[in-house]
Amino acid sequence: MSTAPVPALTVDGTGMLCVTLLLKLRKEIDGAEPGTVVHVIATDPAAPLDLPAWCHMTGHHYLGAVPDPSGRSVYALRLAADARRTRPDAPWHTVDR
Repeated sequence: MSTAPVPALTVDGTGMLCVTLLLKLRKEIDGAEPGTVVHVIATDPAAPLDLPAWCHMTGHHYLGAVPDPSGRSVYALRLAADARRTRPDAPWHTVDR
């Protein structure tokens, strides 16, 4: 039995499409320390594709789905120190440094 990393931050995207979820996620992690584990609760069926793709684009580490006793879809990621910044209004676009 594997243990999921304990989150320092949980972002609840229940009922949100991934576009809105990424806007909220970007805002919630702004200023968080590198290495922070974030759990994302998502109901959008595209989340298992969009979250890893966003992590790949930004450089954050996608840790995968997390078992949740209540049956929610929860995904974990770890914030990277050298992550690429994204636009606050469009977190699917990186910003030149």
